[in-house]
Amino acid sequence: MDSRPRETDAPGDPANGAAPPLAAAVTAATGDVEIIRPRNDKRGYRRVVLPNSLECLLISDPDTDKAAASMNVSVGYFCDPDGLEGLAHFLEHMLFYASEKYPEEDSYSKYIAEHGGSTNAFTSSEHTNFYFDVNSDSLHDALDRFAQFFIKPLMSPDATLREIKAVDSENQKNLLSDPWRMSQLQKHLCAENHPYHKFSTGNWNTLEVKAKEKGLDTRLELIKFYDSHYSANLMQLVVYGKDSLDNLQNLVENKFCDIRDVGRKPFSFPGHPCTPEHLQVLVKAVPIKQGHTLRILFPITPNIRCYKEGPCKYISHLIGHEGEGSLFYVLKKLGWAMSLEAGEGDWSHDFSFFCVVIQLTDVGQEHMEDTLGLLFRYIKLLQNSGTPKWIFDELQAICETGFHYRDKSPPINYVVNISSNMQIFPPKDWLIASSVPSKFSPDAIQNVLNELTPETVRIFWESKKFEGKTKLAEPWYGTSYSVEVVPPSIIQKWVGKAPEEDLHLPKRNIFIPSDLSLRSVEEKVSFPAMLRKTQFSRLWYKPDTMFFTPKAYIKMDFHCPLSQSSPESAVLTDVFTRLLMDYLNDYAYDAQVAGLYYVVKPNDTGFQVTMVGFNDKMRTLLETVIGKIAEFEVKADRFSVIKEAMTKEYENFKFRQPYQQVLYYCSLILEDQTWPWDEEFSALSHLEASDLGIFLPHLLSKTFIECYFAGNIEPNEANNIVQHVEDVLFNAPISACKPLSPSQHLAKRIVKLEKGLRYYYPAMCSNHQDENSALLHYIQTHQDNVKQNVLLQLLALVGKQPAFHQLRSVEQLGYIALLRQRNDSGVRGLQFIIQSTVKDPANLDARVENFLNMFESNVYNMSDAEFKSNVSALIDMKLEKYKNIREESAFFYGEISEGTLKFDRKEAEVAALRELKKEELVGFFNDHVKVNAPQKKILSIQVYGGLHSAEYETIVQNAPPPPSCEITDIYGFRRSRPLYGSFRGGVGQMKL
Repeated sequence: MDSRPRETDAPGDPANGAAPPLAAAVTAATGDVEIIRPRNDKRGYRRVVLPNSLECLLISDPDTDKAAASMNVSVGYFCDPDGLEGLAHFLEHMLFYASEKYPEEDSYSKYIAEHGGSTNAFTSSEHTNFYFDVNSDSLHDALDRFAQFFIKPLMSPDATLREIKAVDSENQKNLLSDPWRMSQLQKHLCAENHPYHKFSTGNWNTLEVKAKEKGLDTRLELIKFYDSHYSANLMQLVVYGKDSLDNLQNLVENKFCDIRDVGRKPFSFPGHPCTPEHLQVLVKAVPIKQGHTLRILFPITPNIRCYKEGPCKYISHLIGHEGEGSLFYVLKKLGWAMSLEAGEGDWSHDFSFFCVVIQLTDVGQEHMEDTLGLLFRYIKLLQNSGTPKWIFDELQAICETGFHYRDKSPPINYVVNISSNMQIFPPKDWLIASSVPSKFSPDAIQNVLNELTPETVRIFWESKKFEGKTKLAEPWYGTSYSVEVVPPSIIQKWVGKAPEEDLHLPKRNIFIPSDLSLRSVEEKVSFPAMLRKTQFSRLWYKPDTMFFTPKAYIKMDFHCPLSQSSPESAVLTDVFTRLLMDYLNDYAYDAQVAGLYYVVKPNDTGFQVTMVGFNDKMRTLLETVIGKIAEFEVKADRFSVIKEAMTKEYENFKFRQPYQQVLYYCSLILEDQTWPWDEEFSALSHLEASDLGIFLPHLLSKTFIECYFAGNIEPNEANNIVQHVEDVLFNAPISACKPLSPSQHLAKRIVKLEKGLRYYYPAMCSNHQDENSALLHYIQTHQDNVKQNVLLQLLALVGKQPAFHQLRSVEQLGYIALLRQRNDSGVRGLQFIIQSTVKDPANLDARVENFLNMFESNVYNMSDAEFKSNVSALIDMKLEKYKNIREESAFFYGEISEGTLKFDRKEAEVAALRELKKEELVGFFNDHVKVNAPQKKILSIQVYGGLHSAEYETIVQNAPPPPSCEITDIYGFRRSRPLYGSFRGGVGQMKL
């Protein structure tokens, strides 16, 4: 596929090759600029430049429930002083702590959390971005705190030392991550005098040990860096709220006018990171995980210099195509590739790389030279094809429709995207950026195509097969690698001996929507209604009464009792869904390109088909998917490729981060009728194509389909589609599908923990190289109940920031230290998750208990005003409107899938919150959460990393102290415990 950046929601589609007229322009209040915006965007926009040269974009959205802001600072790790790697990133961390105006440590994050919001930041090569969202009526105070980052931050010596440890912990988390390792290897094999070569994150060694060796005080260097680099003229601010533009302007002028403008010139880093010695190279690298990856990089002219012409978008569309005649189509047919992506990779205004990433099969690994030969042959085909205009027109139409009918995204994502764009694009293009190529320039396309040559190529080939055959090591992550020169003459030989395959340009895209009209809705419907019910299926329907876009959402859950009856059947169901997607790809790839997304995947009762996007061609695609299910044939060659891919995924399970492993063990212990990964892996190893051929008719022999249709679709059409599905699957002369008996309807049920007991499950980290340990401390409270739900949610809201501050900021236990709610099929509770190299999991467990003892006073001493403020923050969060059809459908289908059918859940919980008393919160805490509470039910999952193996040996050898109980056999434990009843019943939605 083409790996260009995508919107969070579906990129759009065109009107049958004819591009819609470009967006309406919004005139800024200053009259000096027009900002191009989507046709269906009713928000107000205004560009403002403050006297201190801070450039701002104000966005007024009277319908929003969330306000947000993002400050982009045009300073990144490229500016790190030599020998102080990670300083820019460290500064990003430090600005969160405290300011002269708000000296209480962590008060900013506390305020945001208590007012329904979230906050974060990131540092990239040339910018650092700080952002938050908050309930809309709290924007003023949140902005006041946020602005102090850039006016007078406090960087206390104590906080400085603690936060260096946090940066180090963040780096520890990444040390065994292949994406981080390979990215740094690419940077390492570049010119040392170019900032691209740098190590961006920083760690204890760079920020503390080496700094001291050089006689540097890191805190003083930090302040010096801030004073000289953070200047208002290098900042771009976006503020999104429900106030009028005039009020937002007054607010921003008032809060941000005191940021200093030191007249810092914008930083520039001319020159390319790669000199001739870094080109024409083949780098073999040893990854952590199983798999073979081929990354082919070419230095090119940055697309940003001609983004209206969009040459990279055009080229990545073709090289990343997956339809007939494409490079991927041929590699897949040969059994050599599992996936292919193409697009612009790392880039700045001064340099860029075009990147092709191919995941190879084991056979493909043996045919690397042929694979590269086919790639260069396809590039030569494009270079000689003369850039047909119809391909550009089609791409432009797809991109324009996507822009005009772009779904609303959460304000926090929107402001980050725009503030980042402000550093790069002129004001009129801040919203559209480079998403829509608007000028057809064969020369611009040809120029970039001509840069994809054997003379400039960098080939990175990753595989465990190179273990023991590489002599070099990248210094920051320790990745083993070797380098050899690959002159163009060698690549020409590979091109010559590659198999003769029919590579050609794609055909025209039949999925580009031509009908973008909106269906009429006679009445405003708030909730889904059941349109039809038969012995084969049930159809829920919800028209679009909120978003008014030509998009729909379809979910079809195939309930098949056999799908989860054993590890073998679970694996075969997974193989079946992957093969189905594999068979559909050549035909349906165009649908994805045109903004119509689909996926077929297994779930806990069978498998599901999901579609979302432009509704115009959705029925065509759905009927094709159903037809493939009805006529499914097992192709042995594709079965082998899917089996190989799944085998690698199972093998890579042990390389998951410890915090992911504790989440896995928690689900395995709590969820009845789930199978452990090692048993599924064992089952997969002896399965053959013939096993799937035998299994599939049995899988479908008892089926019930739960359907949900929403959006721009009429009830008769939904009815007709479901009738068609029934006719094809159940009513055909020869049909594998038979209806499900009422007694066979499946329900996921959850283990009920025992009151007053603390269960714990210790395990060694499955990757012995990983030094990190992890804890999941779960407190099970209740099964779905409106009053108890809101008490739990309120407690989580009140506790989230104090837990983070104490466990992460003060005690420095690790970069990941979270308090969250947990919901397993309606059974709810609180969970603490900590990943650490500092303390072993049993010690982390003790720190959680210690925190809960400290937190008691927060709960008991909460003032009435504070209680009301937290309640009203939670109410605001619950009343937040859905932003797009996906969000709305996810909530309603969740109620259907769980069997709760409480479509008015939010309204009911808001009503309960309005009646809630502080004493009830204290009572809930005392009964369920407080240390030694009488009703308390605890499950402590402990994964011990390499640094804590001795502690693991001790804990498994020692007898558990009362009232603790060690789980030594997960499945025996599951069988011995009672289960909560399920809300999910049969066709009539009976309660179990």
